Amino acid sequence: MASTIGQPLTRVLLSDQVYARVRGLIISGELKPGERLVESEIARQLAVSQAPVREAVKRLVHEGLAHHIPRRGSFVAAVSQDDADAARAVRVVIEELAARTVATRPSATAMTQLQVQVELMREAARGGDVGRFRDADITFHRIVCEASGNPFLPKVWAVMEPSLRALRVVSDPLFTGDWGEMAEQHASLLRALESTDAQLAAETFAAHARGEIPVD
Repeated sequence: MASTIGQPLTRVLLSDQVYARVRGLIISGELKPGERLVESEIARQLAVSQAPVREAVKRLVHEGLAHHIPRRGSFVAAVSQDDADAARAVRVVIEELAARTVATRPSATAMTQLQVQVELMREAARGGDVGRFRDADITFHRIVCEASGNPFLPKVWAVMEPSLRALRVVSDPLFTGDWGEMAEQHASLLRALESTDAQLAAETFAAHARGEIPVD
């Protein structure tokens, strides 16, 4: 019985490794938007069977970094400008409302969790780790929605998150700005929440969601 339980775990761990490798190539821009993810070729290059590759690709599709077309295969997600504009418009509304609510009564627990994500972004920026930076970035904004106390905001965010990951990771993987500055922008967002000035927090988060630089 113990032997049987142990075997599937090995396949899951192998799938995790394949997922991490392919995800890293998407984030770095080595795999371009629209490029097909050929499972047999990935398996050959990584010297594994196609089963863990198939599982890894399914995770990438669920995460929004790839999309699957029946009878054609899976491809690195490509986001149109119209989709980007539509997602940004919805995100502005969500983040503005969440920030306004959180700033009214900022909880110590949520502020600590957000500070942890800011520190992770700073570390990732120093190390040039785009994947870790993006993960901390997404987590930061998810925490704000969860801390709002409005049960619908995390649900809406969860629906949007796969698209946001595609927009933020795939559409600009070769971002040439200052990642350290981007981390400090999130520190500014956190200070806005801690100020207990609901209007300031709402305006600061809305500006950030629109792609503007928040001002202290």
